[in-house]
Amino acid sequence: QVQLVESGGGLVQAGGSLRLSCVASGRAFSSSAMGWFRQALGKEREFVAAITGSGGTTDYAASVKGRFTISRDNAENTVYLLMKSLKPEDTAVYYCATVTSTFTPFGPWGQGTQVTVSS
Repeated sequence: QVQLVESGGGLVQAGGSLRLSCVASGRAFSSSAMGWFRQALGKEREFVAAITGSGGTTDYAASVKGRFTISRDNAENTVYLLMKSLKPEDTAVYYCATVTSTFTPFGPWGQGTQVTVSS
C-alpha cells in the first residue's frame, strides 16, 4: 500500500556530503518505523540506518555510524539520510523501506537513488 520515492543521490568526491530523501505516501507514516538500505554492485542489499515512527530511536550499521544521520519529518511524510565524510565504499543504490520493530525491512521498496563516491 505504501509508496516510496527516494531522491538526492549523485556523484561526490570522497569526504563530501549528500542528503537523501524518501517521501512516503500513506496516512500512517508517523506510526511507521523507516529504514535506509543500500546495494552495491555485485553485493547484496544491506542495512544502513533506521528510525522509529516518532524519531526517538535510531540505529546504524557499524560502517556508517558517526558519519550518517537518519531523521524524519512526519508532517512532510519524509525520512532523510544525511551522509557525511563519504567514502568510495559507500557507493551503492540507496533504498528506503518500512521496517519492523527490530529494524528489518518489509513491504515494498522504492526505486532507489544512486550514490557514487569518487576517490
